[in-house]
Amino acid sequence: MKRLFGLVLAGMLAMTACTSNTGSSRGVADEPLQIGIAQIVDHPSLNALREGFIDGMNNAGYVENTDVVYDIKNAAGDQVTLTNIASSFTDKDLVVGIATPTAITLAQALPNTPLFFAGVTDPVGAGLVDVVEAPGGMITGTSDMPPIADQLNLIKQITPDVETVGLLYTSGEVNSQIQAQMVKDAAPSLGLAIQEVTVTASSEVRQGAESLSHVDSYFVGTDNTVISGVEALVGVAEERKVPLYVSDPDSVDRGAMAALAVDYYAQGVQTGEMAAQYLTNGGKPGDIPVAIAEELAISLNLQAAERMGVTIPQS
Repeated sequence: MKRLFGLVLAGMLAMTACTSNTGSSRGVADEPLQIGIAQIVDHPSLNALREGFIDGMNNAGYVENTDVVYDIKNAAGDQVTLTNIASSFTDKDLVVGIATPTAITLAQALPNTPLFFAGVTDPVGAGLVDVVEAPGGMITGTSDMPPIADQLNLIKQITPDVETVGLLYTSGEVNSQIQAQMVKDAAPSLGLAIQEVTVTASSEVRQGAESLSHVDSYFVGTDNTVISGVEALVGVAEERKVPLYVSDPDSVDRGAMAALAVDYYAQGVQTGEMAAQYLTNGGKPGDIPVAIAEELAISLNLQAAERMGVTIPQS
């Protein structure tokens, strides 16, 4: 009898030790968590979101290849490939959708899998959540909604003589459609006219830019397709001596003249920390409010400005 009691007590102590190791309903597991990360195209800003997410998880105690294994996939701009990627993530503990098209595809394919998005312009307009303050359900994340009015105001500050802005965006990207309407709504109060052209692939960017023949500035929002082919647009802007304004700092590094943009790496870190919060505390992802980027920075490429015939004022 004493021996039986000792075995039962030892078993209870072992169970207690296991419980204290987890620390919560979703603590770091004995077996590594399986997380799928998908992005629509290869671009420095989207890559920064991905790298930031992994670092954010690591900061919270979820160490890569020890506590969590990442399955990273890139659709190379192809929707069919993106759909196939989503189908391959059915056994994941959590998935990450980088940029709006990716998040939408994952949400549709994996309605019962925890989804954290990053770099989504308008999660409500994209149909991912009903409200950002309390999303509910299995989805939350971070938004990179660009400050459209401030971006257009930057155009007038740097190049006050600009009257007509050429707007390029992808017809199939919901985020780009939303931003295009915001541009058209904000422009009149700044005395700007908008000429627009849509593309369906990055290979069409140059032709689209050339079709905007009566503009004295170009503007691109957070459009995944256009920015993946931004070098073609840079070439047209330089040939015509027309400034190119964008919405991400990496495109400035690639030859655009200026951007007012969010810090994508920092947003990725924040998304990773949100995912870690869910994994540690339990509940649902939608218990965590969507985080909207607030810190913005101006990026300038003085060499690009010179090639586009612009002198940037000291102020």
